[in-house]
Amino acid sequence: MENISKTKKNILSALLLTLEIVFARFLSIKTPFLVISFSFVPIILASIWLGPKYTVLIAGIADIIGAICFPFGEFFIGFTISACLEALIYGLILHKKNGELTRKELIIRLIISSLIVLLFVHTLLNTIWLVIMYNKAFWVIFGTRMIKELIMFPIQLITIVAIVEGLKPILKKYM
Repeated sequence: MENISKTKKNILSALLLTLEIVFARFLSIKTPFLVISFSFVPIILASIWLGPKYTVLIAGIADIIGAICFPFGEFFIGFTISACLEALIYGLILHKKNGELTRKELIIRLIISSLIVLLFVHTLLNTIWLVIMYNKAFWVIFGTRMIKELIMFPIQLITIVAIVEGLKPILKKYM
């Protein structure tokens, strides 16, 4: 994907940005302390196909647009930082500059990056943001979030591998 034109990258970025907003704001289950959604899909796809720079921009812009146009609770800049950090981690680990990832490479890199993101960004950092916002007990929120992330881990792996493998023929044809 490294040799695709800037125009195609921008179009793909806009598409993934839109999907991120729709998945995060409209197709998700929300409680004050947990959000369950498939908003990881466009971010991980952007990471694989476009690299860390585009992915961080997509994540940051999607979070800000989503918070302004389709708010869920109050805006807190910490969650934007988390979204950008998540995008950076995925982008650095999942993007292969010269060529595409083999299925085995994808799975290994996806396991590593997902564990880092799910455990440190989603569970630890986002719990800290919630404690700051709501002044609630860290360990209560942390435990609930940890369980959710452990459940989402295999779902995320299976979903991404299936989507990437399914889209390979389309990408080869149009990119």
